[in-house]
Order: sequence, then C-alpha cells, then structure tokens
Amino acid sequence: MTISVYGGTGFIGGVFCQKYPDEVIKIKREIRQPESREILYFISTTSNYNVLETLRMDVDINISLLMEALENCKDKDIVFNYISTGFVYGNNIINAVETDNCNPGGFYSITKRSAEMLLISFCETFNVKYRILRLANVYGTEDRECTGKKNVLRFLIELLKKDKEISLYDGGDVLRDYLHVEDVCSAIKLVLKKGKMDSIYNIASGKPQKFYDIIMSAKKHLGSNSNITSIEAPEFYKKTQAKNFSLNVDKLKSLGFEEKIYLEEGIKLLCR
Repeated sequence: MTISVYGGTGFIGGVFCQKYPDEVIKIKREIRQPESREILYFISTTSNYNVLETLRMDVDINISLLMEALENCKDKDIVFNYISTGFVYGNNIINAVETDNCNPGGFYSITKRSAEMLLISFCETFNVKYRILRLANVYGTEDRECTGKKNVLRFLIELLKKDKEISLYDGGDVLRDYLHVEDVCSAIKLVLKKGKMDSIYNIASGKPQKFYDIIMSAKKHLGSNSNITSIEAPEFYKKTQAKNFSLNVDKLKSLGFEEKIYLEEGIKLLCR
C-alpha cells in the first residue's frame, strides 16, 4: 500500500510517516495533487482557541484547504482517509459511538464536523471512496508544541518536573480518553488496511480516566513537590470544550486493534 500523506510534518502525521517510511509519500505543503490511490489527510488546526486570535483560521485550514485537495480527486479511483476528532460529538460525551448524533461546540470542532459532511457529500457526488477517523486525546513525547491550550497533559507534566504549582479546571474532575500516538498510528494503519469504505471509525483507548488521577500518577512517578490546586473553568472553556469525553472503540477492535502502550506506561515516557 502506498499512501499519499497530507500534513506529514505535524505531530501525528510526522509519527505516522516515521513509523511507515516505505509506504508513505509526503505531499509537500504547497501541493494538492495526490501521488497514490490511498490518501491520508492530517491537515488541521488543533484547538478551539484560534478564534480568539484569528476568526477565519479554522475555516481557512479545516475547510478551504480540504476543498483544494478534493478538487484533485473528482471522479478518480481514490480512497480519501480523513483524520477528524472525537470532539465533533459535542460536550459531556461518554462512550460515543460512530452512529451518534454530533453537536460540536467551538470553531475547531464545528469546522471539523463541517469538513466531514462536505467530504461525504463530495464523495457521494463524484463517486470517491472515503473513511473518517475520529481521534480521542492523543499524547506522546514527539509533540513539541505543548501549552495550556494544546497538549495540556505534557504541558502540566513539564511543570511537575520543575515542582511548579499547577491548577486544574474543576479540580481535574473530568474524564479524558488518552491514546498514545504510536497506538494511534497503528490504529490508523489498521483502518486503512481493513476498514470498510464509506465508514467512520473512532480511534481511542475506550477507557476514560479522571484527569486528576492521571496528573497524580505523573506527580507520584516524578516525586514532584508541586502543589495542585483547583480553579473554576473559564466561560469560554465551558462553552467550547468537552467536560467529559470518551469514545466507544468496539468497531475498531473488530478489526483486531489492541492497545500496546497503556496510559500508565505512556505517562512514564512523558516523565523522562
């Protein structure tokens, strides 16, 4: 299988290309023409916070760039594998199944869901095959861009390493569904190999944990002296971010997926 990868320099796309170097063709940033039948499309913004700085960013990247790529796929023997997010399901979603209704909040989540719908309509109109892969919380040491808005887990672990005080929204009493990037890439490859056409697949651990417990596990492993406090989540966060979140992965497991790096081990890797 030869895979044309759009967005192969980002966090997940970069790891995927490193993991399967003999099977990928990295499509350059300025190019929209695929070089193989199988397309894997990672290009995306990464959080709902962009709207506070640039109103059009999520629309321009998540929708407009996708349309440019699709222009080169009309009436071709193409399989367009689109990397989406589980946050399209909406707020306070537990064990979300692929057939559940979506009610996203925030420009990032809304434009990702809009992109899904546009892709499906395009593929039905121009006889193109597709798969949509909805990812839960992805983590790993390869993601160098960690802030209080993106890759929060690693950002807080870096503070724990320095014994700095950290504050958790609502005391960390929220559920998160983390899957290590290596397992995410393995799951993506599995869906490309075995997944049904014109289908949606959740990619996650399917085992949500309280964020407070995750942070305390890292604190214990590091022997950190950081003080952990609780603060109320800001209004913008409440309106745009999922309070509790996990994805059902029965469909993924039916393809034979098995998680290799469990969260406890993954935390140890982040703590190195």
